[in-house]
Amino acid sequence: MDSPTFLPFFLLGLALAASTASFATAANNFNQEVDITWGDGRGKILNNGMLLTLSLDKISGSGFQSKNEYLFARIDMQIKLVDGNSAGTVTAYYLSSQGPTHDEIDFEFLGNLSGEPYLVHTNVYTQGKGNREMQFYLWFDPTMDFHTYSILWNPSHIVFYVDGTPIREFKNIEATMGVPYPKNQAMRLYSSLWDAEDWATRGGLVKTDWSHSPFLAEFQSFNSDGCVPGANIQAACGSKAWMNQALDADSLNKMSWVQKNYMVYNYCSDVKRFPLGLPVECSAN
Repeated sequence: MDSPTFLPFFLLGLALAASTASFATAANNFNQEVDITWGDGRGKILNNGMLLTLSLDKISGSGFQSKNEYLFARIDMQIKLVDGNSAGTVTAYYLSSQGPTHDEIDFEFLGNLSGEPYLVHTNVYTQGKGNREMQFYLWFDPTMDFHTYSILWNPSHIVFYVDGTPIREFKNIEATMGVPYPKNQAMRLYSSLWDAEDWATRGGLVKTDWSHSPFLAEFQSFNSDGCVPGANIQAACGSKAWMNQALDADSLNKMSWVQKNYMVYNYCSDVKRFPLGLPVECSAN
């Protein structure tokens, strides 16, 4: 992979301040919104429900899921990723339904050797079909402070945001081009911290150094605004601004800037992987 073009953070801050501000809302209480589902005590809810931590050691990782399911949603979470030598670890943060034809919208943060950049892995599954990976480096150190990672999922498109800046869009082109779009299966939010040393860092070449464990990821400022499954979506959610939110020219320019400077893999450019032709959605996304 080529090294990204790193620009001074203060210049980026000036360019992206407006979009970041639009994603700041009151935080939900983790005690009321999520269940820690595995890890034998390695996941903890602290500070009266305002902070959640996941830890990973050689025995086990840990994870949680939202109490609610959503059919279209806007999800925001502030995450502080594992610091130091996090090679081999993955912090996953995603929406998913269940079953063999599940839908899924993924953020995965692949750990690194100390001093190397984190890799942000994104993917979209529709009707059980994925293989839509796009990967990015970040323009800041995600281990030094909390940053907001957001998913917008409405009837028109899916958008991945970092600190309010769009980095990727997946459009609904089902009616025009026949590509299935997530629109019928309710999804929960899931997050986990786990060991993926077989593939996570440089394709598995760099293994987890357990002398640095336990590894810790921290979560705060969780915001979820979703439609209730089974309800009349337009009646229940039609008045929500994000249900009809589109990327304006400014947002498209910011996404283009991120993809030009920080994207390190795009399945829609991988002609060796798809010798018979790129996936249909690549012409629209």
